[in-house]
Amino acid sequence: MFIGHFAVGFASKRLAPRLPLGVLMAAPLLLDLLWPVFLLLGWEHVAIAPGDTAVTPLRFIAYPYSHSLLMSVVWAAVVALFCWWRWREVQAAVVIAVGVVSHWVLDFITHRPDLPLYPGNSPVFGLGLWHSVTATIVVESLLFAFGVWVYHAATRPLDRVGRIAYWTFVLFLVVAYFSNLFGPPPPSVTALAWVALSIWLVPFWANWFDRHRAGA
Repeated sequence: MFIGHFAVGFASKRLAPRLPLGVLMAAPLLLDLLWPVFLLLGWEHVAIAPGDTAVTPLRFIAYPYSHSLLMSVVWAAVVALFCWWRWREVQAAVVIAVGVVSHWVLDFITHRPDLPLYPGNSPVFGLGLWHSVTATIVVESLLFAFGVWVYHAATRPLDRVGRIAYWTFVLFLVVAYFSNLFGPPPPSVTALAWVALSIWLVPFWANWFDRHRAGA
């Protein structure tokens, strides 16, 4: 799953309007924010294997600390506690926690069986939507469109930044999604990890234009 995770971030604005969009985006992206860091540290492992599924050339060998169900719950609890401490809103903390765990749920739909339940000798799961490019595009596009629609209906631009930077962000995600689908595989795992670190810029971009939008 790629842009489906962003859909969760966008849609969360309706449920937690006081939280910055960058925080709401970081929640469903958290496992992917951690993953390249753990790759570079050698804690997790991936192989470049074109054809492993129709959608991605990546074979996820081991990512128990970022992408196991148990650890996603642990990360969700940590982030939710921080959110509660910072904003003192139980609902917002719950939205953040659900956003973090939603990553594993959406990946369970798309990945082949490679998602562990817990670190260690865990069985792995995945429904394998990625075996079909067409089905993947349809499912993710519908999710993304829904998320953008919810955010768009919940907010309004205060100025040009709130309008142009917002739509540029949406367009960027769409272009990045299809480039990832149909572009060449990464040259190496190290290069992949460094490029994947660019996802850390996403919450800051989202925060920027969200500050220039208000509740509808």
